[in-house]
Amino acid sequence: MTKNATLICVPIMGETIEKMVIDIQKAKLNGADLVEIRLDSLATFNPSQDLNTFIQHHHSLPFLFTYRPTWEGGKYDGDENQRLDALRLAMELGADYIDIELKVAHQFYDSIRGKTFNKTKVIVSSHNYQQTPSVEDLGDLVARIQATGADIVKIATTAVEITDVARMFQIMVHSQVPFIGLVMGDRGLISRVLCAKFGGYLTFGTLESGIVSAPGQPTLKDLLDLYNFRQVGPETKVYGIIGKPVSHSKSPILFNKAYKTVGFDGVFVFLLVDDLANFFRTYSSTDFVGFSVTIPHKESALKCCDEVDPVAKSIGAVNCVVRRPTDGKLIGYNTDYVGAINAIEDGLRGRHNSSGTAISPLSGKLFVVIGAGGAGKALAYGAKEKGARIVIANRTYDRARELADVIGGDALALSDLDSYHPEDGMILANTTSIGMQPKVDETPISKHALKFYSLVFDAVYTPKVTRLLKEAEESGATIVKGLEMFIGQAYEQYEKYTGLPAPKELFRNIMENY
Repeated sequence: MTKNATLICVPIMGETIEKMVIDIQKAKLNGADLVEIRLDSLATFNPSQDLNTFIQHHHSLPFLFTYRPTWEGGKYDGDENQRLDALRLAMELGADYIDIELKVAHQFYDSIRGKTFNKTKVIVSSHNYQQTPSVEDLGDLVARIQATGADIVKIATTAVEITDVARMFQIMVHSQVPFIGLVMGDRGLISRVLCAKFGGYLTFGTLESGIVSAPGQPTLKDLLDLYNFRQVGPETKVYGIIGKPVSHSKSPILFNKAYKTVGFDGVFVFLLVDDLANFFRTYSSTDFVGFSVTIPHKESALKCCDEVDPVAKSIGAVNCVVRRPTDGKLIGYNTDYVGAINAIEDGLRGRHNSSGTAISPLSGKLFVVIGAGGAGKALAYGAKEKGARIVIANRTYDRARELADVIGGDALALSDLDSYHPEDGMILANTTSIGMQPKVDETPISKHALKFYSLVFDAVYTPKVTRLLKEAEESGATIVKGLEMFIGQAYEQYEKYTGLPAPKELFRNIMENY
């Protein structure tokens, strides 16, 4: 049961025919709809012989033949007439699709005039490796491609910012012809997933991560399993995680799995955003309805919202933005502190088995927060609310001082944390990205200083156990993993996004298996 007609095409880029044939079988096995044979990737290519070999294997999947020249970003740098002859031969042999570059499309069509190829659909393509043109220019480009006689229009551009993709969606939605519109690069990733919603003819998914025929291609597996690509349709609501960087986030795994399990019509994507205000201005339609916000945008998210929850306002940071269906206004929340504080309280209760008391186990404790950004503010605020005494440690002392003054606490330069020991049994919470992949050997505090803490929490959850947590455990402290905060804050976001109660067991299971 699929909700869209968008095909998934796997680029086949082997250097030999044998490798290609193996990859074609893999693509079929893993759920591809068609394969793109990149003839320009073959080390040696004998058109009449090799094209016959492919077409005989044809019972497997539909084939798209592309013989990309260097002047359009490919590998072929030989004679142009030989290249076009090979593509013409592919048509004669009954290829399902061939791809011809716009620059030579008229010339190519002239050479086949009067011949009938019942089977082959011709894709006429244009690639822009610099940027994404304006809507007007894209529209003109579509018209120029259509004028060649193309069966299918293909335009690939490059995302300088994620907002560039919106122009491609606009063209796609209004296109009267079969249209492939993809925006290359990390900032263009949503074009490769949401084309299923906006009516793209096909998208590319690779067999292996990192082995791509164009920058930013997801894997076939991610399209099918992570994004539930076949279940994305015109009515599907779009959610995402806004950050920079953002590719480490586990939110898409968590939310997409949960949506699929409960049958909720939403898709959750990575949103690599440079300019947040511009992002919200551009994606202002009711299709884009909920956003999780991570570093470094939590503070600027507050300014972008039409209304902000009082708690988020006191914290000065928003990690969850919901578009209100009634009026389209953006409402900002902070669910960070709930997740983290609950997890830390549970850790402390476990240590003393004193659950059920009304007074928080954080009450009266000295609570040291590393970092003065959005997450640091949230934790300091949450712990203060529970009766803890707060100390902010930050690389730049002035930022620590600033936050400490607002919250009512002390400030410390991070460099002084190793020698800070006013009392034993303190609580430490790292809210910076120190120790996050790939820099897993970093830690914000020396191991010898950890013996003064009864509990250590780390907001970083990639890796699951950071160097800080490992050393804290070895020093005898209770540790609370960032995953706990992540799951806790996600419960509340899920409920705000879907209006359904969070499937807590499901969330745990998903995160335990990731």
